[in-house]
Amino acid sequence: MSSSDVRSSAFSIWRVNLRTRQFTKEPIPEAWVTLGGRALLARILLDEVDATCDPLGPQNKLIFALGLLVGHKLSSCDRISIGAKSPLTGGVKESNAGGRTGLQMAYLGIRALIVEEALPDPEWQFLHCSASGLRFENASETVGLGVYETAPHLLERYGDSVAIAMIGQGGETQLLAAGIQNLDKDSVPSRIAARGGLGAVMGSKHLKAIIFDGSGGGEPPITNPEEFNAARKAYNKALLGHPQTKTYREYGTAAMTMMCNTFGALPTRNFSAGEFEGAEKLSGDELRKTMIARGGKCDPSHACMVGCAIQSSNVYETENGDTVVSPIEYETIGMVGSNLGIDELDGVARLNFVINDLGLDTIEIGAALGVAAEAGEMRFGDTEQALALVEQIRAGTALGRILGNGAAATGKHFGVERVPVVKNQAMSAYDPRATKGTGVTYATSPQGADHTCGLTIRAKINQLQPEGQVEVSRNAQFSMAGYDSLGACIFAGFGFGADPAVIPSLIHALYGWEAEKDFLRDLGKESLRLERQFNQRAGFTAKDDRLPAWMTREPLPPHNAIFDVPEDEMDAIFNDGA
Repeated sequence: MSSSDVRSSAFSIWRVNLRTRQFTKEPIPEAWVTLGGRALLARILLDEVDATCDPLGPQNKLIFALGLLVGHKLSSCDRISIGAKSPLTGGVKESNAGGRTGLQMAYLGIRALIVEEALPDPEWQFLHCSASGLRFENASETVGLGVYETAPHLLERYGDSVAIAMIGQGGETQLLAAGIQNLDKDSVPSRIAARGGLGAVMGSKHLKAIIFDGSGGGEPPITNPEEFNAARKAYNKALLGHPQTKTYREYGTAAMTMMCNTFGALPTRNFSAGEFEGAEKLSGDELRKTMIARGGKCDPSHACMVGCAIQSSNVYETENGDTVVSPIEYETIGMVGSNLGIDELDGVARLNFVINDLGLDTIEIGAALGVAAEAGEMRFGDTEQALALVEQIRAGTALGRILGNGAAATGKHFGVERVPVVKNQAMSAYDPRATKGTGVTYATSPQGADHTCGLTIRAKINQLQPEGQVEVSRNAQFSMAGYDSLGACIFAGFGFGADPAVIPSLIHALYGWEAEKDFLRDLGKESLRLERQFNQRAGFTAKDDRLPAWMTREPLPPHNAIFDVPEDEMDAIFNDGA
């Protein structure tokens, strides 16, 4: 057995059939060996899932896949990718999260966990994964509980060091905005694989939680430890030396609030404007000052996973101490703050907490609430009314189910045209009329409108002009699909981008593969090629790669921009092979 074979053989595919309760460990198929995370998910879905199946039916598979760099506490590189056919978009879906799950899976040698079929109705179970294999345990006592109540129950039962991926009431009731919450390093269920309705897929299988106990395993082998340590050192030096690392450690993603406002791209009152008069009250500077002044449980620089040097997360406590939530991200600030006309951080935090507890996507719910406000169901700027609508989701009312199924469902119900979605999925907090490369990503990504698939707001280009936006988006999409396949946070790019030799060195050190300088881009291209092929099988065409028509004709203040990137350019975005 060669040195590279030693590392590959340390991992296997774990497969469980919920209907028969059969569990197998399988060697990684040759076609899957060089893939990880997002690319591996796409390959598995393409190989094993009928693209035309009912996403909430037993033919769909729920997959947890490790990125190629996961397992060694490399800063920002232990993320987990979760995927399935999306019940929200009807196409391929990968959503990733930080926290403990990836690391604990690596300790167990799981390259991918594939969950097949479904438990019988009305049975609910926990799935426990350890070095001894898999076992089922009754979960009925936690059904109906939010994630903040479920997590302590499971930690008491299984120990403080396990990783847990769980759903709240949103996933249980198969709402299309439901995600899968993962524990952070401090045992808080705050790291959500939010997008695309993957929590609904887990709920359709009647799994309340999956527990990963890696205590009987250990760090996976490294083919060349000396080379790995040298590459790690170079990466850390580049990462810590990058000026953006300090910015994100101090201000987190909330640093984007004023940047987006300056660009005229901050969603305001259901995407009717790109500038918000209350933006400074929601800024990264205000968030940091508030947390430092309050002290207590507040933490302005928090790591969501062990080994993270950037610490861009945070822990926020409201003024009266009744809500503690981690983290408040820019995308949440934009979608339940300015998008709803709310200019108070405590209001954003309270909404963030209850949406998290339900196990729902703050982007999708924020967009749905914005559409509901447009329809007159709440007043823009009214936190209490927004909270009351979210509580209707918890109560399972007819309106609550509409909102919990996302912005597109809400717009259809109320007859609202201004609905910010692509492929049925809500846009994040970057209006594509003022950051047009991101608009191209929203339109052409197989994942639906998703900023994490290729955000371009930092690109050195005139964001308001249509020229060059397709190329900028293409490059960003290749990079991000590559990072997602490595298990790397977007902020890891500060280190990898500063020293392009690091990724090939890490891959060679871990696996013994001869990785070329374009390894990241090639991995991303392969991921997108597989995803597009799955969507084509599902019936998607070029007509699905479009922004809403109203964005091509409704000017966005303050620049009065429309989205005007030519459709023929977008249709040709992946003509070079992806």
